[in-house]
Amino acid sequence: MANATLVNESINAIRTLSMDMVQKANSGHPGLPMGAAPMAYTLWQNHLVHNPKNPAWFNRDRFVLSAGHGSALLYSLLHLTGYDLSIDDLKNFRQMGSKTPGHPERLDTPGVEVTTGPLGQGFANGVGMAMAEAFLAANFNTDDHAVIDHYTYAIVSDGDVVEGVAMEAAAIAGNLKLGKLVYLYDQNHITLAASANVSMSENVAARFEALNWHVQTINGMDVDEVNAAIEAAKAVTDKPSIICAQTTIGFGSPKKAGTFGAHGSPLGPDEVKATKENLGIPTEPDFYVPDSAAAHFAEAVTNGADAEAAWNETFAAYKAANPELAAALELAIAGKVPADWDAEIPTWSAGDKAVSTRKASGDVIAAFWKHVPTFLGGSADLNGSTLTIMKGGGDFGDPSFNDLETQGTVGDSWSYAGRNVHYGIREHGMGAIVNGMAAHGGVIPFGSTFHVFTDYLRPSIRLAALSHLHSIFVMTHDSIAVGEDGPTHEPIEQTMSLRLIPGLTVLRPADANETAAAWRHAIESSTASLLVLSRQDLAVLDTSGAKGNLENGAYILSDSEGDPDVVLIATGSEVELAVMAQSELASRGVQARVVSMPSWELFRAQSPDYKASVLGAVGTPRLSVEAGITTGWAEWTGSNGAHVGMTTYGLSAPGKEVLKYFGFTKEHVAAVALQLLGREAEAEELDAPYREGHAAGKPMDGADGHS
Repeated sequence: MANATLVNESINAIRTLSMDMVQKANSGHPGLPMGAAPMAYTLWQNHLVHNPKNPAWFNRDRFVLSAGHGSALLYSLLHLTGYDLSIDDLKNFRQMGSKTPGHPERLDTPGVEVTTGPLGQGFANGVGMAMAEAFLAANFNTDDHAVIDHYTYAIVSDGDVVEGVAMEAAAIAGNLKLGKLVYLYDQNHITLAASANVSMSENVAARFEALNWHVQTINGMDVDEVNAAIEAAKAVTDKPSIICAQTTIGFGSPKKAGTFGAHGSPLGPDEVKATKENLGIPTEPDFYVPDSAAAHFAEAVTNGADAEAAWNETFAAYKAANPELAAALELAIAGKVPADWDAEIPTWSAGDKAVSTRKASGDVIAAFWKHVPTFLGGSADLNGSTLTIMKGGGDFGDPSFNDLETQGTVGDSWSYAGRNVHYGIREHGMGAIVNGMAAHGGVIPFGSTFHVFTDYLRPSIRLAALSHLHSIFVMTHDSIAVGEDGPTHEPIEQTMSLRLIPGLTVLRPADANETAAAWRHAIESSTASLLVLSRQDLAVLDTSGAKGNLENGAYILSDSEGDPDVVLIATGSEVELAVMAQSELASRGVQARVVSMPSWELFRAQSPDYKASVLGAVGTPRLSVEAGITTGWAEWTGSNGAHVGMTTYGLSAPGKEVLKYFGFTKEHVAAVALQLLGREAEAEELDAPYREGHAAGKPMDGADGHS
């Protein structure tokens, strides 16, 4: 280790840059960087294996600043250790178009692994990264060559360890015995609005011990203690480690050290000057870094280049000895899949037995998973319902699990090479872990649950889209057709609200073949996808006259003989209903076109001419049919549109009865179309059974009017 003077200068350089960044921007969080600087310095200087000149080097250690509000700490470290982050970038902290945004954002800043800021998310992302490392190591390393061998580190805060998503992920990590996961807990006992004891009085160390973590409590201001604790954590191979490091927020500030006043606001010019004087730092110029400290941090460039060069030699020897294995790993690292990965995906024909899209999805997964060696995932304890299990793929977990009596698992064997992840009933943690695996790279991860429970993992879905992560979310039981489980399990607003997330591709396939196409899109995409699948069986649609496919987002499934009198636009399980309504309308002399719209996002990306060819000219009567909230459908139905959908919650009854009650019948859809065309009397006659079917006092769905 360096001498004490150099260590102190280096730690104070981190504090100086962080203080000055926040003060120049007059915005930010100076306290965490000032208190966490000693442990951040120790980790980055003595333990973190990385190459600043090649941030994408695959076998680097991963570092996550889960406490993303302390972003100035990370930017200081990246600049000092030689990443492509200049002093001018630091001076542009939190400004328009800068590489130093208010919270770390993946792809914006070299060296930032994941987007953090929503507390707990980075904590859970790190668990996903450690899982990806364990999975890849188990599948690709050989006895002679360990080409995947690195740690995942994070700095987490008091705010992180009280968030539910972090605790869900912590439970998973402890259960999986992820020994190469090491977290430094900046235990400064301060939150944004108060001291931490106002809202948390539990023994955090004991909580993590109960979750099967290796726990140490140290003085986080002492670099020797920090260094020894990291060494001890790395020596424990069968548990994740958390180091409870007692620190002082805003360390060095005469007036604000140890107070919540140092958390989320600049210190102020006078207090910055007083802090520098107190710490023995020159007060001029701003952003001052001693030459000795700069040279010390710059050692990371040489060390990183040497580490990567040594790994390249190892990989070359590995590749020579295992050419097929190496080729598969290189393909995975590049984010690609084998050319023939989808060759065995089944197709279905009109007239085949009706099948739910969740069942079709299971058949599709069964056909391709063996050909995509880095595809892994599972459900939130819903394998028998979401049908995402990979039979023969093994269970992901510590091999010691083979000594336990377990039920409901694949039953092949437990190992870190297993493809089936058991997340438990932890939707939020599952979503963030999927994102962590995707951010790590080399794997294509997914998580699955009931569609209505997307509400539990929505923050993770949003961050997947924001971060451009190749995360896949599989949601089943897509509508009121769930039936007997009732309103708590019947999604109403979920599909529409997910369409509001920029960058997320929502795919609601209409039948088995569209489900196969949805999986093709999800696997080959480079960004986040979410599949919405039915519980109930759906007919295999006749596509003989189709003009387009799922990749178009929307396409004409069944056209009218001439220009359509009305266009029926449907998604998912309601497309079959629209086809039946088309026949009903035809019997009354109405020419209807049926459009299947599995993805708004993909359709939105099409040319204006294509959109017009599908939806008809402006003013064409259009009717949307979807068993969900109708808000938003006016984008596609236009100025002369109507909707069959939901404005209330569902009901508990057999699914077919619930659908009928809310008007998801060919007669009601046809009646609303007739009403749209001004044929009121005919519509009222056709719709009489629907209206009579509502018991007195029961709410009628009002989403079938004009808009």
